[in-house]
Amino acid sequence: MIHTIRLLTSILVVFTCSFSSFAAQISQQQIEQFKNLPKSQQQALAQSMGVDLNTVMGQISGSNQQSQLSSTPITPRPSAETSEENQAEVTLFEEDSELFKPLERYGMDVFSNAPSTFTPTMDIAIPSHYVLGVGDQLSIQIYGKENAEYILPISREGNILIPNVGPVKIVGLAFAEMKTFLAERIQQRIIGVNVVVSLAELRSMRIFVLGDAYKPGPYTLSSLSSVTHAIFAAGGVSDIGSLRNIEVKRAGKIVQTVDLYDLLIKGDSSSDILLQSGDVVFIPTQSKNVSILGEVRRPAIYELKAGDNFNHIIEMAGGLLPSAYPQSTMVERYNEQSLRSIINIDLTDKKAREKLLKSGDYIRVLKSSGMYEQSITVIGAVSRPGKYQWQQGIKVADLLPSLDSHILPSADLSYGLIVRQKDKARNIEVLQFNLAKALSKSTSNPVDNLTLLPNDKLLIFSNVTKSIDEKISLDDLAFTQEQLFAKERQQAKVSFKEKSFWKQYGGNASQLAANTDETAEAERLVNQSLVQITNGALDSEIDIREMGLFSRPRLLAPVLRKLRQQGASGQPIQLVEVDGQVKFPGIYPLAKNAKVSDLLAAAGGVKESAYLARAEVTRNSLTAEGATKISLDVDLGLALKENKSFDIALQSKDRLNVHKIPAWSENHVVELRGEFVFPGKYTIRRGETLADLVIKAGGLTDYAHPGASVFTRIKLKELEQRNLIKLASDLRVEMASKSLTEQGNSASYDDAQKLLADITNVEPVGRLVIDLPRLMASNNNEVLLEGGDVLLVPTKKNSINVIGQVQVGSSHLYNSAMSAEDYIAQSGGIKKRADDERIYIISAGGSIKMVEESNWFADASDSSLKPGDTIVVPLDSEYMSDLTLWSTATQIIYNSAVAIAAINGI
Repeated sequence: MIHTIRLLTSILVVFTCSFSSFAAQISQQQIEQFKNLPKSQQQALAQSMGVDLNTVMGQISGSNQQSQLSSTPITPRPSAETSEENQAEVTLFEEDSELFKPLERYGMDVFSNAPSTFTPTMDIAIPSHYVLGVGDQLSIQIYGKENAEYILPISREGNILIPNVGPVKIVGLAFAEMKTFLAERIQQRIIGVNVVVSLAELRSMRIFVLGDAYKPGPYTLSSLSSVTHAIFAAGGVSDIGSLRNIEVKRAGKIVQTVDLYDLLIKGDSSSDILLQSGDVVFIPTQSKNVSILGEVRRPAIYELKAGDNFNHIIEMAGGLLPSAYPQSTMVERYNEQSLRSIINIDLTDKKAREKLLKSGDYIRVLKSSGMYEQSITVIGAVSRPGKYQWQQGIKVADLLPSLDSHILPSADLSYGLIVRQKDKARNIEVLQFNLAKALSKSTSNPVDNLTLLPNDKLLIFSNVTKSIDEKISLDDLAFTQEQLFAKERQQAKVSFKEKSFWKQYGGNASQLAANTDETAEAERLVNQSLVQITNGALDSEIDIREMGLFSRPRLLAPVLRKLRQQGASGQPIQLVEVDGQVKFPGIYPLAKNAKVSDLLAAAGGVKESAYLARAEVTRNSLTAEGATKISLDVDLGLALKENKSFDIALQSKDRLNVHKIPAWSENHVVELRGEFVFPGKYTIRRGETLADLVIKAGGLTDYAHPGASVFTRIKLKELEQRNLIKLASDLRVEMASKSLTEQGNSASYDDAQKLLADITNVEPVGRLVIDLPRLMASNNNEVLLEGGDVLLVPTKKNSINVIGQVQVGSSHLYNSAMSAEDYIAQSGGIKKRADDERIYIISAGGSIKMVEESNWFADASDSSLKPGDTIVVPLDSEYMSDLTLWSTATQIIYNSAVAIAAINGI
């Protein structure tokens, strides 16, 4: 309701301003939502804002007329002053359609599927109380001493003429009375026969449906038609017609009052009598109604009768939902001063429910808080996360008795947390335990097998290094785990689209790098709220994305945020940090009575490269003069053995730095491919050069072409990728400005975007151009090897390649007597659009040189070409066809002639 009032208030405020500002902020859908509200709500909101409702509605009508007269739809653009918070709020309201869904009158939808005819089928039994009238036809069968069958109509005088019997008056008799009466009369006249009487055809009758019917007037119906048939024939009840006080008048007197709620709610059709010819069905105007919404089964607008109380309206609404909070039901009611007032009713109180309702009451049954009482929440890498019942003395091992059946294979068994509320202000404290020790039956460790209290939350983490950027909340668990994974997949699609955009259109390289920065991602998670996690079973195959649901940054984010909020003067923030050679460095909650070994367990343990003999703990020391930093040396080897003298207790904002073993080096692998004596992968040592590795591989074979070697490096590949993205970004800006300033020769902006997409899709090589023969001859330290380097030495080639704007791109046998021009001539010569001034040569080693530098006009003994080289004839980007050239030249000459004539005329 608060959101509804806020949005509608903003609508009223905007309507009091100019229409242009209204178009910039409020959508047509919101206007329709405001128009569909009950008149009472519209009037109340208008009065609260101090504006006239008629003026507001007039502006709405004027805006609709303007939108209808406009032939081209205009999409309003938000103003620059609109804050991000307001835009997010409007978007939220537009999506929350349930808040603005107007209530409908109960029972009106029953007339939406009215039958096309009310003619009864003749194979149904005729009711015994059916009253015969003029127009009915009887079927009389006589058998026994004589056999005969007659179809006899009832005449206008109310008689039927039976052969050998004479006229008999039966009009006005009930069907059951008529059958007995006729059988006796016939058997008196004809002795020794039996008589069967039935109704062969029903008469039609003319009735009137008047009052607030949808289509009042006279109607011709079957004689078996009831009151509801007549109402259906008239199209139902109008918007102001009554459903509970329908009168049936016969000869000017009321013979029956029909309450359709008895039929619709209770299924009681006793008041739905059969009509007679000339009857009037009168639908009066409804006098009183109330609205009820919220946690009821049938929220709607209901019509009141005298004496209706809260019991009746709850019964009409189908009763309360289990999620209802009846103790504080809100009732909006007009008081004696014609002002709306708020009344709280406790629907659990019998006397309160017997209070009478008043017309115009707006009843809102609120929803319960959804909080759980004395429950335990299990979150993370467990088979069945969710809520569990708390019992006195229950422990971790009681809740998770088995590793195989209750814990996922990806779970971290050395680190678990219990988040516990320590006071009524909902401040939390954290307890740490070792899950493997807690569940171990051989070592019943009371330190780790902690006793649980109501509302505790158990966090079980997975052994993954990356988290997934998603919002979770530890306070409200409402999604099943399958729903959570579906939400994750949706988030993955959004993230993929964003990254694809920057990849396709060449955004800023820093933006792409920010998406993959783990530190920034973890910081964002700490400052965000989280998505809700609840019950549900995981599939047997857990992929890395599902494991990421339970990573440390993801599950700890709300805990860290809450602990930061609790920090105040005299209440230090219960956070500690670990960095260096641990598996999961970062910020962690300071558990109760935590020590250095506990922090190492929280960080997933130390790495292989960790230097255990000495680590450093940095902490704040508060004195009268202020705060200073002090450092403490810790022997991690002894601390991990739980030596109490070395396993020091941690304090607020302590920082543990685990050093790396001096001169530690991971295994870095370099691959040699091609014409080596022993090609393959080699593990290198620190400072080893490329020449050293070639010697280690036995040197080159006799068929090697060292001048055409290709050396690639991972870092160079990443650098080329970033440069491609930056290039695409610069080209995008340049082409966009060109498409706005130039015409004719410049490509369209869409074509430019496709070109940028092709550029960013190019796979970078990461090649470093080297002169391998010189490096091997000098044996210098110019190229120090790194992990992931690849050196390819191809087999000797005795060919020259010609590509680009030549007639036929081809390869030719190397001839030292031929120049670049000769090879181009053998490929058919250059094309018309070739740029013959920028022809260049790519050597087999990767270096590039222009043909001018290669002595283009030298003699046939030109030695700049080597086997394996490639001659490239580029495209002339400034090429102009003859027709374009002559038209441009003619336009220039014409403009010059006009200018000369103008000068001569001065």
